[in-house]
Amino acid sequence: MGTEAPFDTTVLPPDNSCPFCTIASTYPTFPPESPLPCDSPSLDPYKLAPASFVVLSTPTLVAFLDIMPLSRGHLLLCPRSHKPKLSDVSAAEAAELGAYLRILSRALSRTTGVHDWNIVQNNGAAAAQVVNHVHYHLIPRPEIRASGKFSESFTMFGRGQREELDDDEAVELAAKLRANIAAVLEEESRKGKL
Repeated sequence: MGTEAPFDTTVLPPDNSCPFCTIASTYPTFPPESPLPCDSPSLDPYKLAPASFVVLSTPTLVAFLDIMPLSRGHLLLCPRSHKPKLSDVSAAEAAELGAYLRILSRALSRTTGVHDWNIVQNNGAAAAQVVNHVHYHLIPRPEIRASGKFSESFTMFGRGQREELDDDEAVELAAKLRANIAAVLEEESRKGKL
């Protein structure tokens, strides 16, 4: 038996099967300040299977609804370029990810009416990263405050009940998120800061 070369996480599989790269290459960029209408062919969620509901698409980043959400509005945010771990992104990508995490958080709270949420980012299989493309989860957490059970612990990421995303609800939710992202950006431009 010969020795195998060490596994290189920065090399794409030969069939380029990364689902996030597929989403990033399928959906064109659009200005987040003036999102495309929900009936735009550019946003057609059924270009891919499973359907992809894109809420943000800049030249650097893409954000979309999780297909197996832990709660209504569960979003994923990732760089367009394939980077397996957070330590692999460029300084510019890291800065834009950070800026849009805050913007998406505000838009998500407005859209869902939920003002508590988790932001989770896993690096590597041992850390529960399932898709080998760096991404953040933004997960609204309505059940903690709504239940009135303040002494109960949080349901941690990956251990909650997950259900498939309802496509009809997702179309409406994605449109509201895009509109609220634009509204947040407009408000912040009037304040003169991001």
